[in-house]
Amino acid sequence: MTPHKSGTDNLPAGKYIEVGPNGEKLEKEHIISIDRGDRLPPVKKAGNGWFRI
Repeated sequence: MTPHKSGTDNLPAGKYIEVGPNGEKLEKEHIISIDRGDRLPPVKKAGNGWFRI
């Protein structure tokens, strides 16, 4: 599965973790919570994305 890009909206509410370009875990975890209709925030490094956990 491909990670969601920053700024994506209309995703299910819940917790998301920042992952590398190929979906791999990052050394320093970045976990966020969004509500329904919120946009995903910017990632710390270009090319990274978000996975729902």
